[in-house]
Amino acid sequence: MERQAYQKLLDWKNKKDRKPLILNGVRQVGKTWLIKEFGSREYENLAYINCDEVTAMKGVFSDFNTERLLRVFSGISGVTIKPGETLIVLDEIQEAPLGLTALKYFCEKAPEYHLAAAGSLPGIALHEGTGFPVGKVDEKALSPVI
Repeated sequence: MERQAYQKLLDWKNKKDRKPLILNGVRQVGKTWLIKEFGSREYENLAYINCDEVTAMKGVFSDFNTERLLRVFSGISGVTIKPGETLIVLDEIQEAPLGLTALKYFCEKAPEYHLAAAGSLPGIALHEGTGFPVGKVDEKALSPVI
């Protein structure tokens, strides 16, 4: 069974003016499975990082230098990140709130990189104390399959 959301991810990948993606939804709707499946099928490499499991991710966003962040993502994931060939996934992004703010800088300074963040809707919606990247991200909501 192919989810309609998969096609939306393909559309996002192929957009000329693609911005970093936030895939959100309630818990247990398949966000992680979908984004990993999409990354493994549509890209040469998948740099997957779970911000909840990698405690260092909470402090990684001390500044928003995209070159440094790309080196860190590569080191943590063990994947050489190449523009257009690698999907960078920051799963459970709500656990590193400054990570959401960093998406703005990828939009502005490194748009050639394909970056997707996934997180639970309540955690992202309650994003407090940092700047949410309004207008600098593409957002897709994932609902349960009924």
